[in-house]
Amino acid sequence: MSRSEVDPRFGDLLRALLEARGLSYRGLAARVYQGKSYVHDLATGRAAPTVDVAKRLDEALDAGGALIALVQAPLVGPPPGVEEPATDAELEAIELVRRVEASDIGDGTLSRLEEAADRMAMSYAGTPPEELLPRVRRHLSYVTGLVDVRATIEAQRRLLVVGGWLALLAATLHIDLRQRAAAEAWLTTAEQMAVHAGHDEIRAWCYETRAWDVLTDGRYPEALALSQRAQSIAPAGGSALIQATAQEGRAWARMGGSAETRDALERVARLVSNLRTPERPEHHYRYDPAKAISYTATTLAWVGDPAAEQFARSAIGELLTDPGGVPRPRRVASARLDLALALLAADKPDEAGAEALSAVTSGRIVPSNWWRATEVLAGVERSGVQEAQDLRDACHAFRPTRRELTS
Repeated sequence: MSRSEVDPRFGDLLRALLEARGLSYRGLAARVYQGKSYVHDLATGRAAPTVDVAKRLDEALDAGGALIALVQAPLVGPPPGVEEPATDAELEAIELVRRVEASDIGDGTLSRLEEAADRMAMSYAGTPPEELLPRVRRHLSYVTGLVDVRATIEAQRRLLVVGGWLALLAATLHIDLRQRAAAEAWLTTAEQMAVHAGHDEIRAWCYETRAWDVLTDGRYPEALALSQRAQSIAPAGGSALIQATAQEGRAWARMGGSAETRDALERVARLVSNLRTPERPEHHYRYDPAKAISYTATTLAWVGDPAAEQFARSAIGELLTDPGGVPRPRRVASARLDLALALLAADKPDEAGAEALSAVTSGRIVPSNWWRATEVLAGVERSGVQEAQDLRDACHAFRPTRRELTS
């Protein structure tokens, strides 16, 4: 079986069983007579299990045949909650609608583009950036081809708005991959399209996205200024205003401003107090009130507040148990890093190492967030606990590639 034939549910189920049984990768590897790194690769889809290995894993984890069934039965269609791989068929279908309508840009074409942009923004939380980015770029190319097509003033504005959202998403994905030159180019394009369309929400998101980028680079005063600029532009009641306020809190936390950090968190709490959960909470540009717990955990962990531990545990619990919710593996991994940092501050380095190990081996930490894993690793190693070596091995195995870090 090749890697392309691996049912992605196999790794998801294997990780869930490990957590439920309280087993480490090393412990499971010993039970099935395999190397720890191979078990890591199986759990993250980097390697395909043989029938024999799947059977042994099934028995070791008392999975009742669930793991072996995923190896023996071919996968038909995507697993639950996973979108079909992108192809050019979607764009071909949109183009056909445009040609049927007329030589100009009609409502059908724009509606399909807007729906596609929303779907990609909803895919962001669960799709690796290197997989989602090509699809976003193809749609941007299609939008570029429509810019000079005859259109009404309203249709032209809608085209600029959908192009602005796509350019912003492309920039965000490039930031995740640490491709900063490309990210800045698309942020500039998104901002210019937003200016031409008179769309302040997109403009504010551009500044907020820049704030996050420079924050991950350690340029905290610049992140603070950008997040405050985003708030000055953002429309009242919009998602950009809430996100930019939360970003301000993070910047203050990294700068050690406890009082300012608390003030920003209180403002976020007021902004979301009466906010209803959006119909599609996984949409990257529609603020989900449930995010407030995760952002509070991150911010408090960075400022060294002991309350961060409980917020992080609550965030993880909600993300894992929300009935009927949408899987958000990237947010779970980030929440585990928050908890690990909080546990370090609480002098619990062994637990911190275990949480960070779970986050790292999930394979869901994007390059732009990798510095947080290394920060926890440094703290765990300073403590001298046994878990430090396992975490270092995992960080070495899962660290971003040189290609992902190229700007």
